Amino acid sequence: MTLDQFRHVADRGLSPFVRVADALGLSPDGVSVVAFLFAVAAGVAFGIAEPIWYVAGSVLVLLNGWLDLVDGALAREQGVASSGGDLLDHVLDRYADIVILVGLAAGIERYGLGLAAVTGVLMTSYLGTQIQAVGIGREYGGLLGRADRLALVGIVGVVAAVVPGALVADYGVVALLLGLLAVVGHLTALQRFWGAWSDID
Repeated sequence: MTLDQFRHVADRGLSPFVRVADALGLSPDGVSVVAFLFAVAAGVAFGIAEPIWYVAGSVLVLLNGWLDLVDGALAREQGVASSGGDLLDHVLDRYADIVILVGLAAGIERYGLGLAAVTGVLMTSYLGTQIQAVGIGREYGGLLGRADRLALVGIVGVVAAVVPGALVADYGVVALLLGLLAVVGHLTALQRFWGAWSDID
């Protein structure tokens, strides 16, 4: 998929948020840290696994994703885009992915499924950067980008809140989400590896 294809549409709505962040004296790195704190709060909310907390987690995930766009736009607006800022953003994004997925897994006590989802997401990201490191170029291909994952988490959080105990084929919606992220993540990582390996040959 991916929602990343529509990033230019989202960029049009960033200006007011960029102006507010700039007026508040926030740096792009500061916005990245705030976005990460929202992700941590989302993980805690999902871990509580009560309807109202699932809704809160979904809202916090949305805020994390939105601020992840704002930090880059703010860096361009302030003319301070840098490799250091990009590194910090990527590191915090990965930790954000971890705390959100761990929170979801803890809430339903499915830690093995959570581990599979976390490793799938991290391997997808790792293969993208490792391919770049060996000089082939950054690889963003795959079935689910980060924006897609966050959107799915937000939707599932609301479903889990509105229909507590919602089941699909005897599996809860949160468990199904973690399973999907695990399978798609590892398939995407293998897809990226195979594509890069073919380019090397």
